[in-house]
Amino acid sequence: MSVLVTGGTGFIGSHTVVELLEAGYDVVVFDNFYNSKPCVLDRIKQITGKSVKFYEADMCDASAMKKIFAENEIDAVIHFAGLKAVGESVEKPLAYYKNNIGGTVVLCEEMAAAGVKRMVFSSSATVYGDPETVPMREDFPTSATNPYGETKLVIERILADVCVSDPEWSVSCLRYFNPIGAHKSGLIGEDPMGIPNNIMPRIQKVAAGEWDAITIFGNDYDTPDGTGVRDYIHVTDLAQAHIAALKRVYTVKGWECFNIGCGRGYSVLELIDAYSRASGKEIPKVIMPRRPGDIAVSYADPTKAKEVLGWEAKLTLDDMCRDAYNFLLKNPHGYED
Repeated sequence: MSVLVTGGTGFIGSHTVVELLEAGYDVVVFDNFYNSKPCVLDRIKQITGKSVKFYEADMCDASAMKKIFAENEIDAVIHFAGLKAVGESVEKPLAYYKNNIGGTVVLCEEMAAAGVKRMVFSSSATVYGDPETVPMREDFPTSATNPYGETKLVIERILADVCVSDPEWSVSCLRYFNPIGAHKSGLIGEDPMGIPNNIMPRIQKVAAGEWDAITIFGNDYDTPDGTGVRDYIHVTDLAQAHIAALKRVYTVKGWECFNIGCGRGYSVLELIDAYSRASGKEIPKVIMPRRPGDIAVSYADPTKAKEVLGWEAKLTLDDMCRDAYNFLLKNPHGYED
């Protein structure tokens, strides 16, 4: 079976490529390196002993997508490619709508033209907006509090409509919560371009001595310690969820969604304390006002993924922090070509 992974050199994409290769799949990858680096392909080969066929391409480029499907016998697509920072999406909404939604439409058009009608889509818990209660279930109302979340929600609707229009399509939308950690080898991990938006790379900057302190956005939420609460999940557990979802789209038709999380929340301060334990380093903190688009509490009810996909998270918050710190130790300046 040959699987096309869009955005396959990114943080979650690269870990999923590793799991695919180790599960015996043939893998084709494309990426435009907007938020990743070419050396990730070499790291994947070091971990697995296997190579992937790679295209440097952008999903908004219909001719590039057409070429990939023409040159390969693709059976299914795992779709990660897209801009992904909540804060940046508030500042640059048009870029997010154009790239994430427009690019996915181009991708789906070329999939349909090539007769490829199986997809696992990288969605997000942001599609639940600011829910009245937690844990979040798949049957909760959907909404969005920022343009990034809106793009995920619109793409889910597009994919659901595609499945209605053509019953041969099979799509699983995985609603991630908060992926952190790194591969246990320390060879691949989270190394965003520019100033990090996600919390773990910011903690890593402090641990590496590049920043003086970690900025906490808001300590006045209605939570036990005032900081935001999130469902953190190890990126390897998340990658394995894609293997389970891929098996699902080979066996059923139509559109489905699944929460992918651990099923409990940790506050920002709890995460920082866990990282301090794993690294043996004190992480200084600075409190700043809340960021636009953030919510107080977000964690999953992952029951459906366990019952339908046979998947559940296995690794703990301490595992996530240990592996993230191991990646930092082996890559103190991030990926270097």
